[in-house]
Amino acid sequence: MIIAPSLLSCDFLNIETELKHFDGMDDLWLHLDIMDGHFVPNLTFGPPIVKMISEKTNLPLDAHCMVTNPRWHMEAYSKMGVHNFTFHLEACDDALELIKDAKKYYKSVGISIKPNTPVSDISDEILASIDLLLVMSVEPGFGGQSFIEGTYDKLDQIQNLKNENGYNFHVQVDGGVGEGNYQKLSDHGATNLVAGSFVFKKGPDHYHNQIKILKGE
Repeated sequence: MIIAPSLLSCDFLNIETELKHFDGMDDLWLHLDIMDGHFVPNLTFGPPIVKMISEKTNLPLDAHCMVTNPRWHMEAYSKMGVHNFTFHLEACDDALELIKDAKKYYKSVGISIKPNTPVSDISDEILASIDLLLVMSVEPGFGGQSFIEGTYDKLDQIQNLKNENGYNFHVQVDGGVGEGNYQKLSDHGATNLVAGSFVFKKGPDHYHNQIKILKGE
């Protein structure tokens, strides 16, 4: 299981210190919630902040672009050491073409779906091309929301598709992830968990323990 702490929940005024708390941890990505205030009703950060973060850590950066123009962002972050680039299926008409182009720049390319987007909207060609499928278990845009229970049905559908077709992509879940559901998410096929509030809420002294909990250690 890979755990991806969402930096949107960290102390941004002391972000360099925050990043150091995660140095040397295995199977850990740093999740970047990039919102443009248009695709979702919130505005977070863009290239200058991502560039700064990339210079202060050697951990894989996981960019989740909740934006209306993912192609521009794909190019903007291509030289910033981002490991995984994820964009939303709902944001473009040329998702397969964008995935192919993004693979020129990133080791991992993912696609995300909102809670109301059915798994059936993702074509077989896309599923065969991606490295990661991000299932939103809350409405994208704000942290601290309650987990949507219907997520488990989606995960089961995805697991069946993987088994039937031999797809080899991470299944990432983002939203309301914590001690009460991490094991069930794993049981339903999740291999990558994004957690913001759960990791950061108790302060730096507890970051490692919170992550160990999500890994079932």
